[in-house]
Amino acid sequence: MLLAGTETSTVTKERAMSNLLNQPEVLKKARDELDAQVGQECLIDEPDVPKLQYLQSVISETLRLYLAGPLLVPHMSSSDCTVGGYDVPADTIILVNAWAIHRDPKLWEDPTSFKPERFENYVNGGDQDKGHKLMPFGVGRRACPGIGLAQRVVGLTLGSLIQCFEWEKVDEKESVDMTEGNGITMPKAEPLVAMCKARPVMDIVLHQNV
Repeated sequence: MLLAGTETSTVTKERAMSNLLNQPEVLKKARDELDAQVGQECLIDEPDVPKLQYLQSVISETLRLYLAGPLLVPHMSSSDCTVGGYDVPADTIILVNAWAIHRDPKLWEDPTSFKPERFENYVNGGDQDKGHKLMPFGVGRRACPGIGLAQRVVGLTLGSLIQCFEWEKVDEKESVDMTEGNGITMPKAEPLVAMCKARPVMDIVLHQNV
């Protein structure tokens, strides 16, 4: 579980940061939420993550557009069945194209745009239908067993980066390149490079440690 979750979590965090840098208003909204819920007197901790609903929306939208397992993991039909009008014999290897489902205009409004707001009702327990269309970890009994760990690690790490540093693109005139590179986890073709400046919470933490 740890081996499978290392690269996928790293790719997800890099994609999330890239999208935040391309949309400063989204980054500001996530930072404002952190300042309101956690503040600048102490570092974000695991119990804080569930309270950060907009941060969770950012992560969900990142997983929708850039899920690290675009075809999920291979499944096998246990008996003869029909899928989408196609007869599938028993013991057939089945791959689910979650990437296509997440970008299907029949299921998502403006599907190729990064809009965390589309998940605000979902994380608040409202529009549960979006939960069924969002499947970065698979669904049902064969879903990824590391979903809980992944959500905590990605949420805590991304929240720490936003809380502790001011972030800017290296070139404000150019968008961060989101082109996909080679690999089963859909890494970026060009690694993310960004500039950062420590926020006040870092002075407090460093002073306490000294």
